[in-house]
Amino acid sequence: MLKAVLFDLDGTLLDTLPDIRFVLNETLKKYSYPTITVEQTRAYIGEGAYRLVERALPENAENTDKFFEDFKQVYAACANANTRVYEGMYELIDRLKKQGVKLGIVTNKPQAATEECVKRFFGNTFDFVGGDSGDFPCKPDPSLARYAALTLKVSPEECAFVGDGETDALTAIRAGMKGISVLWGYRTRQQLEQAGATRFAQTVKELENFLENT
Repeated sequence: MLKAVLFDLDGTLLDTLPDIRFVLNETLKKYSYPTITVEQTRAYIGEGAYRLVERALPENAENTDKFFEDFKQVYAACANANTRVYEGMYELIDRLKKQGVKLGIVTNKPQAATEECVKRFFGNTFDFVGGDSGDFPCKPDPSLARYAALTLKVSPEECAFVGDGETDALTAIRAGMKGISVLWGYRTRQQLEQAGATRFAQTVKELENFLENT
């Protein structure tokens, strides 16, 4: 029986791409580096903020760590004015809560930015909120997902892991959880299939059906 659902954040619960791109481009301008496009931002998201920064910086950049710290601090403090919750997600989360399902977030977004986004858009809805704090490796390493299950006092087999990226599909497999890949995020079905995903939800309703029958 399904007792918990762990969600990725960017591209799964929230469309954060516009704000990520805005802050990243403002930081790139500060260092006099070329800015990146929407398509580039979409492709670079998914493996954590440091990897995002590495991909966005030109090859000759020598100050990656300082740039990363600047980006991370500005993004954590930004207003998230262009971020939105995907349609139907509030209603799904509310129904899961009423059914007694425990809810968690497992993301590669830096912890401070994760907490700020979750607080703004979801309040205290989630029972576990885990981002990149430095305590665990980033996804697709399954350590944080397994720690979330331990914290929620459920076994990995009793958890569904919902995400939009290759890292999420791999995390679910490696953590021994029931993976569901959503198709409204930042990756295509083909990309997800190549990562080993086997369950796909085109809409929030399809996702809910999977969760009800898992």
